[in-house]
Amino acid sequence: MEQIAQRAATGTLPSWEQVDGIVADAYRYASQDTGGHVADYIPALASAEPDLFGISVAQTDGATHGIGDVDVAFTIQSISKAFVYALVCDLIGHDSVRERIGVNNTGLAFNSVIAIELNDGHPMNPMVNAGAMATTALMPGASAEEQWEAIRSGLSAFAGRPLRLDEDVLSSEASTNHRNRAIAQLLHSYGRLDRDPSQVVETYTRQCALQVTATDLAAMGSTLADGGVNPITGERVVSATVCRDTLAVLAANGLYERSGEWLFDIGLPAKSGVAGGIVAVCPGKAGIGLFSPRLDSAGNSIRGRLAAAHLSRALGLNVFASEAVVTGSASQIVT
Repeated sequence: MEQIAQRAATGTLPSWEQVDGIVADAYRYASQDTGGHVADYIPALASAEPDLFGISVAQTDGATHGIGDVDVAFTIQSISKAFVYALVCDLIGHDSVRERIGVNNTGLAFNSVIAIELNDGHPMNPMVNAGAMATTALMPGASAEEQWEAIRSGLSAFAGRPLRLDEDVLSSEASTNHRNRAIAQLLHSYGRLDRDPSQVVETYTRQCALQVTATDLAAMGSTLADGGVNPITGERVVSATVCRDTLAVLAANGLYERSGEWLFDIGLPAKSGVAGGIVAVCPGKAGIGLFSPRLDSAGNSIRGRLAAAHLSRALGLNVFASEAVVTGSASQIVT
């Protein structure tokens, strides 16, 4: 029998071989679930292949693990919110962004208009659509095009490679994003947007239509886990302080009204997107990229959640854990 090691959230990952085996176990375990439906409120996403599934883990030391459809491209959607928030915080400062955007959970849906009205026009946090658009509006730039280029290049730096736009999804979203346009106008009426609301919505829609893979999401998460340095390219993208702030906001708000359940069950800062992606981060250890288009009623990937739960328990990733986890043969882990 192979040697058994004990690991807590503040400790280290097991050997490369053990992590690889546990990733494979998580894939087999989560693949059994065939529940949920692909997103259909954006027409271009309705044709997604529901059985696609990939898991990628990027350790902060540069080691990577992947299984399944890790190189299949899909649009980043709301996961972009986390990384644009980090870029804006790095450029204009912690205090300015906190005052303008906020950090508290609304307890309501990601596209809620009621949440804005109940809070006197304050968007509350950058992970709901109102807060995300207000964050995008804060990106420095003399024009919308300069803002967009700063966002595209910044997210590419997180991924460690140039990211390109999915023009079909962009067109589909732009033709159906009536609610986001209404939210932007409402924010503008409360003095929360200093730029043209229609331009803000356009830039925000473009950032959501950037294509990524599960491998990219793992690298992006690992950059946050490693204090802002991409462990694959060695490039510093944002400061360590910004990573800390971003992960705190993700822990509180990354899974919308299900954030408390996610944190209770899995114990990792994370962000989901309606194309089926999830990025999860264990500070100092690794970033996890997950992709499966079947979603639950809150718009979160069902298989992605199951795989994240398995990895968190098997690898001792829960950031609230203080008792060591016994990590041995991957087959010993029960989820």
